[in-house]
Amino acid sequence: MTPIEKLADQVGFHKSYVNSFGDTVYATDESRKALLKAMGFDVSSDIAVQSEIDKLKNQEWLDFLQPTEIIKSEDPSYFITISVPAESRANKLKYEITLEKGEVITGEADLASLKPIDEKVINQTRYQKFSVELPRLIEGYHKMLARLENGKTVLTGSNFIIVAPKTGFSPKDAADYKMWGLAAQLYSLKTDNSWGIGDFGDLDNMVKVAGTKGVSTIGLNPLHPLYPGNPAHRSPYSPTSRTFLNTLYIDVTKAPNFNDCQAVQALTNSADFKDQLEQANAQEHIDYQHVAHLKYQALELLHKDFVDSHVKKNTPENQEFAAFKQKMGESLLLLATFDALYEHFRKTDFNAFGWTSWPEAYQDHNSAAVKEFQKTHNERIDYFMFNQWLADRQLAAVSQTAKQSGMALGLYLDLAVGCDGGGADVWSNRSLYVSGGAVGAPPDATNLLGQDWGLTPINPLELRRQGFQPFVEALRSNMRHAGAIRIDHVLGYMRQYWVAPGKKADEGIYITFPFEDLLRIIALESRRDSCVVIGEDLGTTPEGFGEIMSAAGLLSYKILFFERWESGLFLRPEHYPEQAMVTVSTHDLPTLASWWTGNDLKWRNALNLYPNDEMSKQDKENRVLDRERLIAALIDMGVLKQEDAPQKAPAIINSQLEEAVQSYLAKSPCSIQMIPLEDALGMHEQVNIPGTIDEHPNWLQRLAIQVDDLWNQKSMASLIDVMQRERPIGS
Repeated sequence: MTPIEKLADQVGFHKSYVNSFGDTVYATDESRKALLKAMGFDVSSDIAVQSEIDKLKNQEWLDFLQPTEIIKSEDPSYFITISVPAESRANKLKYEITLEKGEVITGEADLASLKPIDEKVINQTRYQKFSVELPRLIEGYHKMLARLENGKTVLTGSNFIIVAPKTGFSPKDAADYKMWGLAAQLYSLKTDNSWGIGDFGDLDNMVKVAGTKGVSTIGLNPLHPLYPGNPAHRSPYSPTSRTFLNTLYIDVTKAPNFNDCQAVQALTNSADFKDQLEQANAQEHIDYQHVAHLKYQALELLHKDFVDSHVKKNTPENQEFAAFKQKMGESLLLLATFDALYEHFRKTDFNAFGWTSWPEAYQDHNSAAVKEFQKTHNERIDYFMFNQWLADRQLAAVSQTAKQSGMALGLYLDLAVGCDGGGADVWSNRSLYVSGGAVGAPPDATNLLGQDWGLTPINPLELRRQGFQPFVEALRSNMRHAGAIRIDHVLGYMRQYWVAPGKKADEGIYITFPFEDLLRIIALESRRDSCVVIGEDLGTTPEGFGEIMSAAGLLSYKILFFERWESGLFLRPEHYPEQAMVTVSTHDLPTLASWWTGNDLKWRNALNLYPNDEMSKQDKENRVLDRERLIAALIDMGVLKQEDAPQKAPAIINSQLEEAVQSYLAKSPCSIQMIPLEDALGMHEQVNIPGTIDEHPNWLQRLAIQVDDLWNQKSMASLIDVMQRERPIGS
């Protein structure tokens, strides 16, 4: 092994992987070196690399306490590991544990009475590890301080202790019947009250009716904040942060001071504004920049009015706003500061897309320059916090409406796999991220060139050093108002595919993540918020992954298009697992109508997404066969009659096929079935084509009909009848 390969192995990089085509792909030293350098390791020479290897090997011995200890709450006894020089064994360990809610527990351990569990000599000093028993602790996040006196030498240390359960909140905890829901891209919704984009008000209208139709949940695209200063950046899976919300989803008319604010009333009632609003609402595709112009000018007026009418008078609304700021603490302040800085520097440089384009003094969130900016721009920072408060209270209201309308789960939100490298999360915690690298996926049948998602990877070693707190915060933020969350690309929590700086997407390397530790944390947060967790486990799955995820209580993610026997025939519904969420397709795959008609294949050809013509030809031939297979499966299950099968050449979809497919999946034992609105309405364009930005209308498409008219559509009414028959409430 080369020195670089040894260091990479020590860090957790894989030597190779088997791709979805059965081929073994080997990592290169060039990619290893680039990623290790991005992680902060000195790879300038073989001597430097060896020094890094030794440092890593010795770190667990030189650290008095391990950075984070995760304790299984079901264990009969709780233990942590300490490492001390052998001569310290004669002394007593004294510790102080501050529980999550502030209670302090003290204790001590006599090391002389304990037998070492391991030992190692480093620089002529013999270190020994001991397993120290702790008192039983409640589930949660605690901090430990430890002290060991050895004559004139005093060893001290601190760490995080997380006590977590094995399994999270399950669908059976929420309901004793098989549930179903509708999946919506929030931005695509529209009502008479829309401002060119779907918002929380539109969602509230949808939820009120959905619950009365037997719908158990409404699934949404990620609602993470993007860039208020750059609304053209529109992908919900490339957020500035995974905490807080996208403020473009605010229903401006539901702000608490909207009706009483004279300035905003004058603006919104002006002829020019009404004309612009009509223009924005009439468009087939969303004009994010126009929407931002309309919303943010109104929100600025509302914030100014709020300061004058509520803050200065300390009204109940201001007390609510103040409580929100206090609860969200530094995280909210940093996001708002970032948004204000982003806006500030784009005024002087239009191409300053993120903190890497700012003057160096502002690239460190703790710098004197940033502290001064917070003082001189406190009003603008407060404006961005005000917008987050409005968004949060509106989403909370929708969540409450969902529960009141009878939904067992309510909202089903989506946690993206990572963040944009120029965004707030990376800027406010740079040591956690591997700048220059990117998270992605290796080539597979749907993306033959591999994928580089442009998301900055999290360093798993640093995540542990930080007690997993950034991950905990992301989970909490997304579970706050949800009865279920989908974790995007949960495969990355076991091993993650990284693309090195300057490398192509098919030249990536896998790195190991602390999967079982992350699952424990997910389970803890899931139980605390009574939130079901679905892990999006599509792609090249590591051996044993499904079993581990299932044991932790996470639901698998099952897609009709992918669930086949080795022969290519579609899996019968009874063979689907109960512990799963099932659906026809996802936002990154074709709708049923697009798949049936081959519209997705036309797009792949037009966008040159095939490595060669032969693969394009093969896909086209396979699709003809797959149509036959689907029809055969539906007829076999008795959900479609032969005479009702749609035309296959040329392929034209019909309502009978659309209903039969949903009925087919509804018969599975899967706990949850999700139906994308795009399928419910027979839409032909998929939401997003991975690997494209402007070549396809990604994240731009609005529904052809208004929310209030959804329920009057023949296709929707028929679909609801099918679901109420196949998955009735209380069955």
